[in-house]
Amino acid sequence: MNNIKELLKEQIEFTDGYLDKYLAEKDNPQNIIYKAMRYSVFAGGKRLRPILMMNTCKMCGGDVNEVIPFACALEMIHTYSLIHDDLPAMDNDDLRRGMPTSHIKFGEATAILAGDALLNKAFEVVSQYNGNNPQRAIKAMNMLAVSSGTEGMIGGQIIDMENEQRSTVNGENLRMMYALKTGRLIKTSCVMGCIAAEASDEQVKNAEEYAHCLGLAFQIIDDILDVTGDEAALGKPIGSDAEENKTTFVTLYGIENAREEAVKLTDKAMKILGRFDNNEFLIELTKYLLDRNY
Repeated sequence: MNNIKELLKEQIEFTDGYLDKYLAEKDNPQNIIYKAMRYSVFAGGKRLRPILMMNTCKMCGGDVNEVIPFACALEMIHTYSLIHDDLPAMDNDDLRRGMPTSHIKFGEATAILAGDALLNKAFEVVSQYNGNNPQRAIKAMNMLAVSSGTEGMIGGQIIDMENEQRSTVNGENLRMMYALKTGRLIKTSCVMGCIAAEASDEQVKNAEEYAHCLGLAFQIIDDILDVTGDEAALGKPIGSDAEENKTTFVTLYGIENAREEAVKLTDKAMKILGRFDNNEFLIELTKYLLDRNY
């Protein structure tokens, strides 16, 4: 397999090409909202969720073109959540990916509306799906709504905020919060890829298990990087979790034990991938995410 960084670059550019079309600016009085939406979407994201969806679909023998609208919609939802996370009422961050956050660049009101607009645009895109299986599209839309809502990402964010006021956060609570806030969209990426490929129930179950392990390992590495990472590589100040009184895997278990847990989860994820054919790219991606520095 070619260098994983080069393959990721190609897939990021591929995804960005479609995002650029879906989020084209318009010459009208509300032009500023398009600029704000595009500013955050094209600020240099990993495109992890679209890449997982497309490659899970491919691994299960599906047509990647069938999932492009859903992959882009999921990235819009992820980006909207980052815009809102950065707001003064939430994490109050000034930098994201080395650039001023949306509310610093455009003002708080426009940032809120840009996040709202991306969420709405996501469902606008998937509702216009004209592929081979409309029923599959309806199922995918429901998955997007549930995984980004109170039983998914937003639910996890609420737990995260409440945990800042608690002194008794334990590992079980932390895992549940990560599974919702970070893991749910990652799991949805993989499951939607399977659905698009008309994968078997067993393949869907395996993809869910894989995504659960990957999502938790991904968040644990984020916790570690918040303590040990390089600010230039991360594009934001390190130590923000401690400043915000957040309980993380590092504060509960220490860096060494947190790293060991991420390694165990990654090993389990790769074993699950072994149940699939054509798994080479996702195996390389899984290993790469464990050792990333941003």
